Amino acid sequence: MAENAPTDIQITVETRYIPEQSSPEQAHYAFAYQITIENHGPQTAQLLNRHWIITDAEGHIQEVKGPGVVGEQPTLQPGQRFRYSSGSVLSTAVGSMHGSYEWITADGETFESPIPAFRLAVATVFH
Repeated sequence: MAENAPTDIQITVETRYIPEQSSPEQAHYAFAYQITIENHGPQTAQLLNRHWIITDAEGHIQEVKGPGVVGEQPTLQPGQRFRYSSGSVLSTAVGSMHGSYEWITADGETFESPIPAFRLAVATVFH
């Protein structure tokens, strides 16, 4: 891990439940999330890999690892942002996701940026 890497990558997430793709009677809850990644660091960085940890309300964990996001490995100059949408299916009405992205700088040094935990929840669960 690089000592002077541009670790100032900001990640924000918006989520929503997708009732039309869900079947609660079959324990199938679909969620969409939109991720915005902003490079506030001093160097250009390319996203190489993602690592997600997805946990449902019963404590079941799925791990997802792989290259890039939505088929892309975006390169972000300082000040640039990248936004994408994806989704996840849980067997419970509530769950959470967190993880990390692996990056490489223009000079070949790698670093990770954490993806803060966020909640996936059917709104009616809280009424």
